[in-house]
Amino acid sequence: MNALIAEERKKYHQSLLDNEVLTIDKREIPSNADSSSKLSIAIAKGVADRLMAETHEKAVGQTSGAKFEQINMEFLQATFPKMQNIRPGKWHIVKLGNRNAIKTSSFVQYEHLDYLTRLLSYNRQLAASMGNDYMVTPDVVVYRESITDEELNDPVIMVDDTVSLKADIRRKNGGLPILHASISAKWTMRSDRAQNSRTEALNLIRNRKGHLPHIVVVTGEPLPSRLASLALGTGDIDCMYHFALYELVDAVNDIGAEDSIEMLKSLIDGKRLKDISDLPLDLCV
Repeated sequence: MNALIAEERKKYHQSLLDNEVLTIDKREIPSNADSSSKLSIAIAKGVADRLMAETHEKAVGQTSGAKFEQINMEFLQATFPKMQNIRPGKWHIVKLGNRNAIKTSSFVQYEHLDYLTRLLSYNRQLAASMGNDYMVTPDVVVYRESITDEELNDPVIMVDDTVSLKADIRRKNGGLPILHASISAKWTMRSDRAQNSRTEALNLIRNRKGHLPHIVVVTGEPLPSRLASLALGTGDIDCMYHFALYELVDAVNDIGAEDSIEMLKSLIDGKRLKDISDLPLDLCV
């Protein structure tokens, strides 16, 4: 019997193929490659060949990005909640967007942002001074429900009406869900897109009240140098996760580009770049 995460990783890649996120066009250029970079094309082609990408025309506009977000959400839905033995709780994994009623301010750490938004809407001078950098909309979020006193007091009575009156996880104190993780899904990474992920991360860090959620980036970018532009260093994001790291390593080694090999090794050894299959377990911390 194969491990659940191993099986779901295969389904994850198959879904990227079936939904035409990962494709190779008639010019033999994969959909996640930079068409102006021979190295990017070669590495991406090596990964795509290992995952058996079919030939399709590249999706136009934001179609691939939106599908990539959806597929990452589905992978986490199929894996993370299954680990109740090491991370119990009532978990929800959703893709945010303009049509979703759930916003960053829906969570206990960021509920004050809703009040701030309403305040600024009535005061243009204050809005001009502050800007809107505090607004954060992650691609995918993982959150848990608060806990009732009945749950908290089983099997040992832990709380009563005299203690723990401000603890966020206690439903009696407010009931808003707790944001556990923010996942930024970037199918490819150009310099501007990398900075968007960093801005999202910094806003989550600076504007929270209480527990900081996991802040991660999932990408399909093939170029190690572009991965490094966001993955190197600490403080902004927990870690970057590649959609097919094992295949990426093989592809880069086959090409023999020494700089890329060393950069990739540095990112992996430095625990700044991991495979998508590592993400569900890391979210258990």
